[in-house]
Amino acid sequence: MSDTFFKAYQDQIEKAQKAFSLNGFPAFELPPAVREVAEKGLASCREGYEKLKVSTGQVNSALEDSYTTASKGVALYNTKVIEAFQSNVNATLDYFGALLQAKTAAEALDLSATQLRKQIESLTDQAKDLSSLAQQVAADTSAPLKSSVEKVIKPAA
Repeated sequence: MSDTFFKAYQDQIEKAQKAFSLNGFPAFELPPAVREVAEKGLASCREGYEKLKVSTGQVNSALEDSYTTASKGVALYNTKVIEAFQSNVNATLDYFGALLQAKTAAEALDLSATQLRKQIESLTDQAKDLSSLAQQVAADTSAPLKSSVEKVIKPAA
């Protein structure tokens, strides 16, 4: 519904008028009242198109912001996962090193129990941190969209 569309519409009307007058039909003129209604309708259509164009631009911008925020959040989340994995591997290697140096079965059993407790605590903390980060990334990602939709819907309501 751009200016090109309106120009093409007007061109079609002119061609139709010429075709009727060339084929022996008398020239066709719209009554002024009908022309006025058509022009008002066309102006209203143009106004609606402009509003839609602005709203679409705002939503598009919000989508770009959300995508940027999401990609940064995912990169941060992946970094945290890699850090957690590295920490767990290091703890496991330290445990095996200590286990190899154990002198008795009781000492090895004590090391195993301690390692298990530490790993459970570590995994619990890591899961909480990753969950919290995922929630924050989701909230940050949806914020631009939510704001944009609210801006577009409030004027329409």
